[in-house]
Amino acid sequence: MSLPSGTTLPSHAPTTPQTSTQTSQTPAAASSITFDHLGLPDALQRAVDDLGFRTPSAIQERAIPALLDGRDLLGVAQTGTGKTAAFGLPLLAAVDPELRAVQAIVLAPTRELAMQVSEAIASFAQHLPGITVVPVYGGAPFLPQQRALQRGAQVVVGTPGRVIDHLERGSLVLDQARFLVLDEADEMLRMGFAEDVDKILDRAPRTRQVALFSATMPAPIRRIADQHLVNPLEVTVARQSSTVTSVRQTYAVVPHRHKAGALARVLAVTDADAAIVFVRTRGAAEELGSALVERGVSAAFISGDVAQGDREKIVERLRSGALDVLVATDVAARGLDVDRLGLVVNYDVPREPETYVHRIGRTGRAGREGVALTFVTPAERSRLRVIERTTRTSLEQVTIPSPAEVSAHKVRALLERVPKRAEAGRLDVYRDAVAAHLEAADGPVDVHQLLATVLALAVGDPGPGATDDLDDALARAAVTPERPERSGGHLRDGHATGHERRRTNTHIAGGPPRWRVAVGHRDGLQPGALVGALTGEGGLTGADVGKIDIFSSFALVDIPGGLSPEAVDRLSRARVAGRPLRIRLDSGPGPRPGHGASRGHVGHGPSRARS
Repeated sequence: MSLPSGTTLPSHAPTTPQTSTQTSQTPAAASSITFDHLGLPDALQRAVDDLGFRTPSAIQERAIPALLDGRDLLGVAQTGTGKTAAFGLPLLAAVDPELRAVQAIVLAPTRELAMQVSEAIASFAQHLPGITVVPVYGGAPFLPQQRALQRGAQVVVGTPGRVIDHLERGSLVLDQARFLVLDEADEMLRMGFAEDVDKILDRAPRTRQVALFSATMPAPIRRIADQHLVNPLEVTVARQSSTVTSVRQTYAVVPHRHKAGALARVLAVTDADAAIVFVRTRGAAEELGSALVERGVSAAFISGDVAQGDREKIVERLRSGALDVLVATDVAARGLDVDRLGLVVNYDVPREPETYVHRIGRTGRAGREGVALTFVTPAERSRLRVIERTTRTSLEQVTIPSPAEVSAHKVRALLERVPKRAEAGRLDVYRDAVAAHLEAADGPVDVHQLLATVLALAVGDPGPGATDDLDDALARAAVTPERPERSGGHLRDGHATGHERRRTNTHIAGGPPRWRVAVGHRDGLQPGALVGALTGEGGLTGADVGKIDIFSSFALVDIPGGLSPEAVDRLSRARVAGRPLRIRLDSGPGPRPGHGASRGHVGHGPSRARS
């Protein structure tokens, strides 16, 4: 699909500043126009209709027509205002499906955002056969990304560090690139990607279209706009109101690897007619949906990979009561309106407060009260403060139901069905079985004890056994202190680019558990490689990994949620820098100050360290 007839792309001379900018100030609230008025090609309009989009947001209303006309655009808008569709739809309109070469590239500051944007653009392209969207980011194997690019992807969404890697190795060629997007440009600059962004833009053809989006407009962003954009239309929109009513907002602290078990308990005791569980990626949606089905939950999942016809069938089952739990990504849940939803679970903490508001708005409709529950790992508790400030609401901390509470709830539900089942009759076979059991007993049988035992068996309660790993982990998480956000030097693809810091102790009393690995500086260990091993073999995510200190012959890493014995076994056999990790809990004592440890990342650094 080509650009609308009569459209000409601006010719860019990166070394020549362009200062002529037309500004359009727009309030957050969109007008009464619909997407039908924006001039989208038919295939994209169908995708918009399928996704449930009706009225464009302010940024979409102003940006889409301008970008379809071939204008450069400078968008001042925060996350949650609809930026992805604002640039993603015109981007696809500029792509020729017949040309198997990279024609559009989107730069994002983090791997999480790159994945989300990639999934969103892929969902917009559902009626454009032949369009391939490939995300590229650090912390993931290079070769699969390289193969995907070699197969002829037209759209690439990536983090600056990994995009530079592909450019330098020749696996990414921008000779045919005609549409470039900088998403969250201020965040990319804050993370130290300014030089990379300049390099990428300089490698693109002079004749191209550029859209730059930023929540703020500091001087460095203005410099990039002046240098790389030609006569851009500037659109400024405000953040939309974030008030939520009729929803009880709660959170629970749950280590990442125990989230599935905790969710199963929550779903087992909820009184909600139906629930929706939000996850970040399509892979997580499929994995969690399948895990719930295996646990006997009436569940299904939808993501950008689910065909529209199948999606409609799943949603209809949810509306009719044939389905109780839906696992979904944010993109797939757009346009979803089901009155039965009494519970929203944020399985992953939303990346932005606006996403949180949008998610929990799925419940508490039609005059009903709803409940929103957010799972927070010990390292993520600071993110709640941002959500609370945005929603002007104090989230209530709750505890995950215990096995005894789950069993009690199941028993009550079972006993509530007794009168109706008794009325139905045909119980002779069961009376005979009870009579035979009593007659065969060696002595008197306590009928109440017998009934209690039968109930326990009926609800799947095997009785006391070994201490539950989930309960142990929840108890540890409850007392793990909140850790501050990362500060200091920036990171790129797992490599420290700021100043090194000295380590003075191996473990702070009451702090997160520290783990020791038998690989260090002398082996060429880099933080990104260690994070990759922990996430690939240990079943963790970047948010579950805390501070990393690398020494000459070993390294120490904070893992607040701990590791299961199985994960320890896998990681001990995993090899990094050619050597086995041999991971174990660190028992100290640490080296004296000044012995040369370098800090890899702190707090939420891992997700950015691999961008």
